[in-house]
Amino acid sequence: MRAVEIYVSGIVQGVGFRYFTTRIARELGIKGFVKNLPDGRVYIYAVGEEESLEKFISTVRQGPPLAVVRDVEVRNAEVREFERFEVKR
Repeated sequence: MRAVEIYVSGIVQGVGFRYFTTRIARELGIKGFVKNLPDGRVYIYAVGEEESLEKFISTVRQGPPLAVVRDVEVRNAEVREFERFEVKR
């Protein structure tokens, strides 16, 4: 298991990005959460198998149809336990 923190910038709030991320994470068996940040970015904490995380990160880089992803910063993180992947407010 591996954990990552992902910071996504661009036009990523108000375009369904968090719900897109949640759907993809659940399809790939990834646990954690996604939330909007006050500075306009989206923050994702994701835990999963290496291969699933790589697919997840690749999909996040594309984003949903209305999003414009300008930058994705991925940092390794400490593995924490989550029951599922969810949207945090």
